[in-house]
Amino acid sequence: MRVTDARAKGAQSVWKLGGAGSVGSQVLTGLPVLWRLRAAFAGQVAVWPFEAAQAAPVVVTEVFPSMLRAEIAALSPPRHGKAGRHDWPVRDAVQVRMLALALARLAQEGALGGLFDAADPTAPLAEEGWILGAGAEADLRAAARAVGAAALPPQDTDAPATAPHRLTPPRLRNDCFAMPQGVDWVPVEDALARLRAALVPITDTEDLPTAAAGLRVLATDISARRSNPPQANAAVDGYGFAHAALDGSGPYELPLLQARAAAGQPLKGAVPMGSAVRILTGAILPKGVDSVVLEEDCATDGARVAFDGPVRRGANSRRAGEDVEAGGPALPRGRRLTPADLALLSALGVGRVRVLRPLRVGVLSTGDELLSDPGAQAAPHQIFDANRPMLLEVARRWGHAPVDLGHAPDHAAEIAARLDRGAAEADVILTSGGASAGDEDHVSRLLRERAQLSSWRIALKPGRPLALALWPGDGGQRVPVIGLPGNPVAALVCTLIFGRPALSLLSGAGWLEPQGFQVPAAFSKRKKPGRREFLRARLGADGTAEVFASEGSGRISGLSWAEGLVELPDGAATIAPGDMVRYLPYTSFGLG
Repeated sequence: MRVTDARAKGAQSVWKLGGAGSVGSQVLTGLPVLWRLRAAFAGQVAVWPFEAAQAAPVVVTEVFPSMLRAEIAALSPPRHGKAGRHDWPVRDAVQVRMLALALARLAQEGALGGLFDAADPTAPLAEEGWILGAGAEADLRAAARAVGAAALPPQDTDAPATAPHRLTPPRLRNDCFAMPQGVDWVPVEDALARLRAALVPITDTEDLPTAAAGLRVLATDISARRSNPPQANAAVDGYGFAHAALDGSGPYELPLLQARAAAGQPLKGAVPMGSAVRILTGAILPKGVDSVVLEEDCATDGARVAFDGPVRRGANSRRAGEDVEAGGPALPRGRRLTPADLALLSALGVGRVRVLRPLRVGVLSTGDELLSDPGAQAAPHQIFDANRPMLLEVARRWGHAPVDLGHAPDHAAEIAARLDRGAAEADVILTSGGASAGDEDHVSRLLRERAQLSSWRIALKPGRPLALALWPGDGGQRVPVIGLPGNPVAALVCTLIFGRPALSLLSGAGWLEPQGFQVPAAFSKRKKPGRREFLRARLGADGTAEVFASEGSGRISGLSWAEGLVELPDGAATIAPGDMVRYLPYTSFGLG
């Protein structure tokens, strides 16, 4: 028995491999998983108590949920019936939830660190290890009592009720974004970090002429084939000469050669010391010329040229390679090529580039209420599909190849068929609608059954549910599926905040974050704590941020009215006109 086993009554040694409580065998099977976790987050994981836990974002340690047996027993309802049975959930489920929520509560109160200081200093920790909370049971149990009934798992609504009970509704808050008691929603930054860690870029490449490579992602670093400019040349129209021929500070008068140098028409021969030559912008500096005086600063009679001083050596000239030198770096891999990039590559003599093939983005809308044809006659219960044309155009503007997977009704087999098609034709699939947990939310149910679903309740307004899954294809590939909310405003906001960096990473262009600007508010707003909010906004003539009159997630006109978003932080906030707020123009998301 370890010293800590005696402190935590009922605990079993981690070295026990057989018999009741043989947690040692569980430890042995779990160690490889813990090792992979530690390797994946190198430098961020501490194994306590062998390593200090205070500075590590991830801590691996042994826990013993039965330390909360009294608090768990307090939740157990009285037994009923002759068999003495009741419909209380499995005890393991309750104790794991209670311990997790109690630790979370201590973390929120800033009291979690005390558990890491509670080990008995006389125990041989280097050999034994320690159970988290042993020695600090009072704090842990107090947190567990505060958690209370939140530790009970959701009940199986399909199971027959064994005893009638009165339902107690929650207090009316009229806030669909309010977080349920005991449930921590995923903060935006955490969701972005999870998304970033889960995705892998495509690797297929092809060679293209430089002129045809706009918006494509470079697969390799590009070096300059030649210098730009390749030779020293004149930056203005004027007269060239050797600076060494000038004496004093001027004025100067030099004899003029009966010749000239022009772009594409270099002067043959050299300019004698003490003479000048007519030279035009872009012309290579002739031998014997290192400086140029501006035409407007000169007087000439055709045989002589006069100008005042002083004149610096190298005036109005460009040195060879002052922009980019031959063999030097031009553009890095992973860059999405802009028109200016094409100009640079062409100037450097790069005629062909190796690029990644375009990311194929499948877009699928779901819902019985949707009509795909905007010109069709709609019944009162029907609406036109606004999300699919919006998302297809967003994908196109981001340089991806949109794949229209159409609209599927709320029918599981039809949705699965569209996802199968998407797995065959696309690299990533965006769905809108059905990502929540309602009766007709077939997308999330299908992803849960056939894919590796991670469904996140994100602390974000608008746009709570976001699903990430890997849909299996016929060729063994697993295609990422990003399940977006069905409301158009929420669908676009989630696409901008989560979809843009995710698709950029998948395309090989790296993770992108929008650039925001601090501007004065032209509105008033009181915001509750707990979630990040994005308001449809645009800048007024005076540079202040105006917001759309309604925050309704179905008000599509607000998306058209807006020219960007105002981002409000996770905490509570009171905004008054003139207060500084963060404004994210649509151009920061790659949309004009």
